[in-house]
Amino acid sequence: MASAADLDRIREALERAGKILMAHSARGVTARMKKGDDPVTEADLETDAALKAILPQPGDGWLSEETADDASRLDCSRVWVVDPLDGTREFVQGIPEWCCSIGLVEDGLPTAGGIYNPATDQMIVGAIGFGVTLNGKPSPISSAETLEGALVLGSRSEEKRGEWDAFKNGPIKFVATGSVAFKFGQVAAGLCDATWTLVPKSEWDVAAGVALVRAAGGDVVLSDWEPPLFNKPTPKFPGLVAANTKLLGVIRTYLGK
Repeated sequence: MASAADLDRIREALERAGKILMAHSARGVTARMKKGDDPVTEADLETDAALKAILPQPGDGWLSEETADDASRLDCSRVWVVDPLDGTREFVQGIPEWCCSIGLVEDGLPTAGGIYNPATDQMIVGAIGFGVTLNGKPSPISSAETLEGALVLGSRSEEKRGEWDAFKNGPIKFVATGSVAFKFGQVAAGLCDATWTLVPKSEWDVAAGVALVRAAGGDVVLSDWEPPLFNKPTPKFPGLVAANTKLLGVIRTYLGK
């Protein structure tokens, strides 16, 4: 299981990432496209290098959105799964809905995570057995047991495509928000009640968030309601749902699952 030393490394890495990202933000950001409409900036790449210098210990694997995948990670029991900058579009546009996301996966299960949005000064860190803190203070997950008036964060891009239209006249209070990792962190820290995503996500998008939500006493399931297992050859999931365990059952009924 994750240790206090792992959490210390996560905090150190997040603090370093925050300095890099805010420095880039202050002097203006331009993006290029990696493939399709997937943007990347120099801030992504510099942060990725900083995280890799701090996090992995001897024998640890590495999986990052900005590093060429190395299949040797599949033989590692401990793997760091990171997104140096989740929400690059928002970062470029100056919308403060982006973060650095760090997850520690052990034997396929996320056990520790950290999400830091320096633009909003929110650092959410936690591990199984340690709970979750927001800026160093315990921050419990929401206790909501009904969707009536529940604050649910959803994808800004999914909303633009009309994929959330079916839910907007329902019982929830929907807020479009960038960065799936940031949304998962908000759930873990009790700053909203739930989130779900309707499209596939990569392991690096959600590893930290899954660890944090579970550390807080909630859970994350795939859109087929199975638990996500990490460090797979193809690191991709279908949609996911995150909430406290009681609310998850209500959401499952609401989504017709």
